[in-house]
Order: sequence, then C-alpha cells, then structure tokens
Amino acid sequence: MAQRICVVGAGSWGTTVAALTSHNVDTTLWTRRAELADEINSRHTNSAYLGDSLLPESLRANCDIEQAVSGADVIAMAVPSQGFHSVMNELSKFVRSGVPILSLSKGLEQSTFKRMSEVITEVMPHNPVAVLSGPNLAKEILAGQPAASVIACSNESIARELISVFSRPTFRLYTNPDVIGCEIGGVVKNVVAIASGISQGFGFGENSKATLVTRGLAEMSRLGVALGAQAATFSGLAGMGDVMATCASMQSRNTQVGVRLGKGENIDAIVASMNMVAEGVKSSASVVELAHRHSVEMPIAEQVAAVCAGRISAADALRALMSRQSKSEFD
Repeated sequence: MAQRICVVGAGSWGTTVAALTSHNVDTTLWTRRAELADEINSRHTNSAYLGDSLLPESLRANCDIEQAVSGADVIAMAVPSQGFHSVMNELSKFVRSGVPILSLSKGLEQSTFKRMSEVITEVMPHNPVAVLSGPNLAKEILAGQPAASVIACSNESIARELISVFSRPTFRLYTNPDVIGCEIGGVVKNVVAIASGISQGFGFGENSKATLVTRGLAEMSRLGVALGAQAATFSGLAGMGDVMATCASMQSRNTQVGVRLGKGENIDAIVASMNMVAEGVKSSASVVELAHRHSVEMPIAEQVAAVCAGRISAADALRALMSRQSKSEFD
C-alpha cells in the first residue's frame, strides 16, 4: 500500500483530491506559488479556488517540485492539459520508475491531440498510468456530499491499490479498464457543457438542455469507440454521470462559459475574467480535429469550437444545428 502521495497542481480539484487522500496517507500538494503553499500550510484554506472551505491540517503544500515528488509512492496530476506536458517533464527527473501516475485532468494536448495518459507514457514510459474521472464538482466532494467516480487503469491490481488510497466514506470509486473511454468522456463532456450553458444563456428550458446532452453523449460515444473505447463506458460515471453533473451545475467552469456566451459576451473577455481554466474552450478545437482524423461526425462539438474560436456567434451556431437534415437517431 502507498504510504506517501503527491498531488501536482493546487487548483480546486487537485486541492480537493489532496484533502481526501490526506485522511488516508501522508499527502503533499505541489503548487508553483509560494504564497499559496503558505496559505494552505498556515490557514488551511485555498481561498482563490475553494473560498473559505477548511482543509485538513495534515495536508502539507510545497512549491519545490523536487521535495514534493521525491519519495512519493503515487503521483496525481491535477495540472490543466495545456501545461501538463511541461510539468511532467519537470517532475520526471525526480520520480522513480514504477511509481503509478494518476491523471486528474480532463483535456487534450492542443498541439498533438494526445490524451493525458498518452503524455504520461511518452514522458515516463516505465511508470504505470491511471485516470480518475466522473462527476467531480470539487466543492461538493470537499464538503463530504456523497459522490462516486472511476479509476481507469489497464492493470486491475494497481487500480484497486489506488482505490484504497483515494476513496473515502463519502467518495466511492469503481475500477474500469477502459482508459481511452474514461478520458474521452472527460474531454468531450466539457464541450457538451459549453453547448448546454449556451442554451441556458439563451433562456431556454429543460427540453433544449436534454436535447444537447443526449446528442452530445452520442457524439462522445462515436468518437470514443472510433478511438478504441468501450461503448458501455459512456453510459457510466465517466460518461453520462460526468455530463449530467457538469451540465446541471453553475459550479462547472465550462457551463459558466457557455451561459455567458449565450448571453452575448465575448469569448476572450470571458476567459480573461476567470481564475480557473475552462478546459472545453481549448479542447473543443482539438476534439473536432481528432474527430475529423477518424471520420467521426460531431456537429455539436464543431459548432462549440467555432463559437469558442470567435468565428461565429452562439445564435448562428444554434441555427446551424437546428437546420441540419433529419436522419435516423442511431446513424
């Protein structure tokens, strides 16, 4: 059993996961900012990301990456996808071979369209890779509200060891061997959440949201299966579960972006005003390119990507979707 964990990245989700594991094992949370490390260690809060929520006193933060990751038995990566590769390069100098690396990030690398597990394998080919995904609204989980997620790993024994470290009485974890499906679910749900938020920003009701979510799930499944995922994954926690939570909550940064787009705000102004990354803004273009490469039709993702790139308005995107030729639901 792992005795020491390092969570890399002190945003809302990384901090929440570190708070969970600190009840089970010795946990270090790495952050680039010394002032944030000081706040976590002295005041036991991360006010920029989690308000006045109190963190366990046993959780320690460190801004020295060598000190943070050296000797860790498990590394959990909670870095946004666009900075993921560079941080992996940094910590790879100090992490020993064989230490499992768990991705908590839900995005694609913009330049290569690689999933985060692929980035980990590229940088650290001698370390087992796993992914944690599901309905992960950080503040609810930190508050101890009941929730469940999936740890996806091709090695069942490693997945079960990670479950023993990351689970809590109010945070239930399941195993799933489908790493591809769990990652694609986490990526595409952010794009679907932007679309759902746009609908909400327009003032539309539940029928519109249900339509976007259902058809978004169909797009997610099509892409995932084309990449080698199992279709059943997308009806589980890392697919439907994550989409339901994200699209239903204004805690979701991607939903917030969509709502503001639907109300007519400019994408650049929206992104500039946020202190946390909305992965779907950047990932939408990567998802569309990945779909094109595999001849997968994803009209919702295409329209979201166009709106996020500033090429069309949200209203024009809606008209484009509603004017498409009708066909079988299962094509």
